[in-house]
Amino acid sequence: MDETGVLSLLDELSDLIEDGKSVLGSRDRKQIDVGPALDILDEIRQAFPVEFAQARQVVRERQGMLEDTEIECNRILEDARNQALIIASEQEIVRIAQQQAENILADAREMERETRAGAEDYADTVFSHIENTLDSLNENVRRCRERLNNKAIR
Repeated sequence: MDETGVLSLLDELSDLIEDGKSVLGSRDRKQIDVGPALDILDEIRQAFPVEFAQARQVVRERQGMLEDTEIECNRILEDARNQALIIASEQEIVRIAQQQAENILADAREMERETRAGAEDYADTVFSHIENTLDSLNENVRRCRERLNNKAIR
C-alpha cells in the first residue's frame, strides 16, 4: 500500500459514515452498512503493519544518519580542539622564543656596555702610561738640552 493508503481508507470510512442515513430523532446517530465499514477496517488493519514497518525503517535510517552525524560532529570537534592546542602551543613557543630573544639582546647590550666601559678604562690606563712616559721623556729632553746649553755657555 502507498503512503496515503491508510489515510485514504480512513477518508473512505468517514465518507461512508457521513453518507449514512440519520437515525430518526437523533442528529448524532447514523445508520450505515456494517459490511463495507468492516471491510475498510480490515484493510486498515492489514495496512498498519506494513506502514509501521516502513515507519520503523525510516526511523532506523534517520537514527543511523543522526548517529553518523554525531560521530562526524565529534570528529570535527576533536580536530578543532587539536588544532587549537597546536596553535596555542605554537603561539607559546613563539612567545617563549621572543622572550628568549629579548633576554639575549638585553644580555648582549649589557655585555657591550661592560666591554665598552672596560675598553675605555684600559685606554685611559694606556694613555696615562703613555702620558707619564712622554712626561719623563720630555723631562729627559729638557735636561739634556740644559746640559747642552750649559756646556755651550762655558
